Parts: sequence; C-alpha cells; structure tokens
Amino acid sequence: MSDPFDLTGKTALITGSSRGIGLALAWGLAEAGARIVLHAREGGHLDDALEELRAGGHDPQAVAFDVTDRDAVADGVGRIEEQVGPLDILVNNAGIQRRTPFLDIAPEDWDDVLATDLTAPFVVGQAVARRMAPRRRGKIVNIASVQSTLARPGIAAYTTAKGGIAMLTRAMCAELAGNGIQVNALAPGYIATELTRALWEDPEFSAWVTGRTPAGRWGSTVDLTGALVFLCSAASDFVDGQVLYVDGGMTAVV
Repeated sequence: MSDPFDLTGKTALITGSSRGIGLALAWGLAEAGARIVLHAREGGHLDDALEELRAGGHDPQAVAFDVTDRDAVADGVGRIEEQVGPLDILVNNAGIQRRTPFLDIAPEDWDDVLATDLTAPFVVGQAVARRMAPRRRGKIVNIASVQSTLARPGIAAYTTAKGGIAMLTRAMCAELAGNGIQVNALAPGYIATELTRALWEDPEFSAWVTGRTPAGRWGSTVDLTGALVFLCSAASDFVDGQVLYVDGGMTAVV
C-alpha cells in the first residue's frame, strides 16, 4: 500500500454530523479522501454543514432520519446505498446528554439517553453491517467516551450508555470480523466544542479537567481526526474490537 491511510473512493456515513464533534470527524474523513454522507435528525440542520464542506472543496451528501426509529434507519441506510453508493465506513456518533443527579433522573430521560447513545448504534450498525457483510469489507467506528471506563456524578445514564458502547464494540467484532468488517470505538476525552462551552468556560470545572488530564489541556476536535482516519483506513485492518482513548492520558492515571 502506497498510503494505507488514504480513503479515496470510500463512502462514509457519520451520524450526528451537522455540528460539533460529528462535523469535525466528517471533515477529517473528507480530508483523507472519503466521500461524506452527513446526517442529522432533521434535514434543515444539515444546510450549514453541507455549505461548509463544499466551501472546502468537498462534495458531501446528506441524509436525515431519527436514529432511534428502526424503520427510519432502515429506510435511510437504503436511500444512501441506492443514491450515493455502498457504504464502506460508518461512524456512530449521534448522541445526547442529560445532566441530572442519580436520585432525580426521570425514567423518560434515562430511556432517551440509552435509546440514543446505546441502542441506536446497535440499530444503525446492524442495518449497515447487513449490507457490508455480503461485500466482505467495512469499517464501523462507535464513538465511546472516557465515561466508557470512568464515572462522575450527574451523568449516570450517559456513563451507562458509553460503558455499553465499549462492550457493543467487542460484541460486534466477535460476530462481524469473519465478514471482513472491523469494528472499533473511538473514545474522546474532554473536548472543547460549542456544545461543551458551558463546561470549558466554567473556571472551576475547566481547572478540574486540565488538572486531571496529564496533557494539561482540553482536547480539540482536530485531536480526534487522525485516530478516526486510522480506524477507518486499511492501516487498521488487523485492529478489531478495540477502544482507542484520545483523552490526553486521563484514563491512564489516577
């Protein structure tokens, strides 16, 4: 291979990619040569992301569907394969967060987080893998978190879902590796984005993050893209069922 990280000719779906980390991941794959399919729950949320990638010289496509709706997922994946082409890469990034003390979590909030952050990656992953398997090739990357292995107060549902993502990744590896599909997880640390602005602008919380992270800083979305390209490329063809933490060393220390 002249360049095992080259994604030219590959088509990638990134769920939850209209903004934030998802959009940054889409940019990373596009810059590596992949044809990008952006995704959001509602189509109107994708317009700015499409314009941004096109202004950068790329030719993205877009699809809208609710990742928690099994019928909508099946229809959406089918439309991509028919209108754009066979999917080579799936990045399961769509997710939500609810910050509530454990004793106060409403049942519907618990259910919403688990449905979006854990069940949806299974549903979307299954729909895509069923099409990848006959082709005997494919890359699936589930977006995990430092909360896949660490817990902190106020985010019990999210922590539970992200812990489940680590094991879902291993379960998918066990069943799909024989079909030529590699399934891994990318686990970001604390990343400064518009969605986390309230956290990194909080002096006390930000000081805790930088003090707890050996690298001594918040991560940026750019920090994630190299690891994602690796997991989506031929460079990782014998890497399977792994959780790659991109966290400045947070999970390596006590």
